[in-house]
Amino acid sequence: MACRELGIDIRTRQRWLKDAAEGGVNTDGRKDAERKKPVGALSEEERERVLEIADSPEYASKAPAQIVATLADKGEWVASESTFYRILHENKQQHNRGKAKSPNRKTPTSHAATAPNQVWTWDITYMGSPVRGKYYYLYMIVDIFSRYIVGWEIHEEENAQYAKTLVQKAYLKEAIWKNGTPLVLHSDNGSPMKASTFRATLERLGITGSYSRPRVSDDNPYSESLFRTLKYRPEYPTYGFESLEASREWTYGFVHWYNEIHRHSALKYVTPAQRHRGESAAILKARKSVLEEAKRKHPERWKGRAVRNLEEAQTVWLNPEKDGRARETLTPEKRQVG
Repeated sequence: MACRELGIDIRTRQRWLKDAAEGGVNTDGRKDAERKKPVGALSEEERERVLEIADSPEYASKAPAQIVATLADKGEWVASESTFYRILHENKQQHNRGKAKSPNRKTPTSHAATAPNQVWTWDITYMGSPVRGKYYYLYMIVDIFSRYIVGWEIHEEENAQYAKTLVQKAYLKEAIWKNGTPLVLHSDNGSPMKASTFRATLERLGITGSYSRPRVSDDNPYSESLFRTLKYRPEYPTYGFESLEASREWTYGFVHWYNEIHRHSALKYVTPAQRHRGESAAILKARKSVLEEAKRKHPERWKGRAVRNLEEAQTVWLNPEKDGRARETLTPEKRQVG
């Protein structure tokens, strides 16, 4: 009855008692319970002494580790480094103590695509050959809204000039200058992506460059996912490509399959080309009619459930914010219902 009144389980109380019998200090583990002061805890005077030292002109710009070491060299011990940190934190003084600004670790800017040719991502991947240490380099650009491969080339080396040419070809092929909004091109931080000639090309074409955070592997997920699909195809050569021409021929077939034949799970199983050309809405509407008719004829097979959700994502995000402001968004009608 007492445990029920306190809002705890009897087993929890038994565990606390066992811990206390084995040398624990507190027998009440609730967050708001009064705690006995640990043995060896600093007195109020000692805590004030810590703040006085940390705020003094001599130590105001030093980190706790430097303060403790300097005091020890003078033959004085006030508190440990962790205690200095804890007391400074409790008094809202845990910040950069020098002139340098605090590190600015911003997440990459989120980009939203509501139509094709608004946000592209691109990357370069290795394609093996029978010769150990020799590779062919696949340059590939994908549209995140439609998952459509808008451009690709294969070369024998990584070079900013090749990347520049590929972007220019994709720009012309997709007639990007007709867009009402500027195109965003996202990539990682490889040398071809950061080369001055390549970035100058983006600026000349009116394309906004976007880059992944250093040493963060999942900031370019669309390109990485596409490369995984490519290399896990059953017909992908296990022992590499015999020649550059062979790698280009195989990739040509893959791109046709991926764009025109492959029904993408993220697109409600329409092809990237259908989504890219704006045909997917009509296809999904017709598919939903078929399901509704089947349910009408055999309602018992659905057991009261609705037919499969075939509403397309109207907004696709690259690197969405962690607070939930940026997520793949369904149709306006769906948002109102939700």
